[in-house]
Amino acid sequence: MELLRDRHDAGKRLAGALSHYAGRPDTVVLALPRGGVPVAYEISRILDLPLDVLLVRKLGVPGHEELAMGAIAWGDIRVLNSEIVKELDISDDAVEDAVTRESALIRQRNTLYRNDRPPPLVEGKTVIVVDDGLATGATMKAAIAALRQAGAGRIVAAAPVGASSTRDELLSLADEVVCLATPHPFYGVGQWYADFSQIGDTLVVDLLNKCRARRAGEVRPDDKD
Repeated sequence: MELLRDRHDAGKRLAGALSHYAGRPDTVVLALPRGGVPVAYEISRILDLPLDVLLVRKLGVPGHEELAMGAIAWGDIRVLNSEIVKELDISDDAVEDAVTRESALIRQRNTLYRNDRPPPLVEGKTVIVVDDGLATGATMKAAIAALRQAGAGRIVAAAPVGASSTRDELLSLADEVVCLATPHPFYGVGQWYADFSQIGDTLVVDLLNKCRARRAGEVRPDDKD
């Protein structure tokens, strides 16, 4: 596949595949921080939809944190990859330690990103939940579980690129999966971006504030895209 320039480019491309949701009053876009925020921002901007974040954290394998053994989401949602936990003989204590650590970070991010507001209201709504890619899909699975618990009417899992096996797993969990490319072999999300720079908290807050200002009709000249 052609390399994505960056996450903003990925969001613009995804917006084209999601154009049938443009301007719908029953639809919201929720980003998985931090990498999913620039992608979701472009979808929100182009399709004129509200944007918020869904706080989800990957549970990394002890000593190999880049490998997901599961994920947690706001609302005490926990999704474990039982195969990895069993294969690597990860103890219950190690899992609980990871849950405690990542739960604290979720609380911190709710304060930083959302000023401690309650989770976005999704009951009965169509929710487009966005990440910058699908590797194991652990965080997306936790996000979908959280949205089901919150009563979302329709869940659309969206990402620009992902592993075909993960895409197929999500088809049984979400109502719709939009993944622009599933290249094989798939070694990692970052290899499909020309620029896969780390996203900082400052950028996340700036994009969320920019979207809220736009929705409120308060866009300043320097905020225009």
